[in-house]
Amino acid sequence: MKLWVLRHGEAEPYGKRPDSERALTDHGREEVLRAAAELMGKPITAIYASPYLRAQQTAEIVRTALGFAPDIRTVEWLTPDNRPQRVAEQLVSVDNVLLVSHNPLVGNLLGFLQHGHVQEPETVKTAGLAELEGDLPVPGSMKLNGIKHP
Repeated sequence: MKLWVLRHGEAEPYGKRPDSERALTDHGREEVLRAAAELMGKPITAIYASPYLRAQQTAEIVRTALGFAPDIRTVEWLTPDNRPQRVAEQLVSVDNVLLVSHNPLVGNLLGFLQHGHVQEPETVKTAGLAELEGDLPVPGSMKLNGIKHP
């Protein structure tokens, strides 16, 4: 199984609107396009995204750039403050998927799947794309193949 985890692109600053309604900036859109280029030719079977606006915009940019026909699957378990354990439980029956989410969840999820705990989260900048590989999304059982930042 391969798993790609993409943090949304740069978003508007806090304060102008509720966090869930913060949109991507022009720079954020450019970052996401660079991340999407890294996904070309990858065997992605589904795109799951947080319902927050910036994650939805990120997922749609990637979907369009890849010419990916299936709809984006919007899920509550990818919002910023969810627990990595909850995400891992949702991934048991999937293969080769892209997750579009936020920090702190992204960094915590990567640490959890590699080490089995969240004490060593990965640092992921906006539009950072991580690739994990393993037999199952079991805590501590996946290998991080790398993180690319735009």
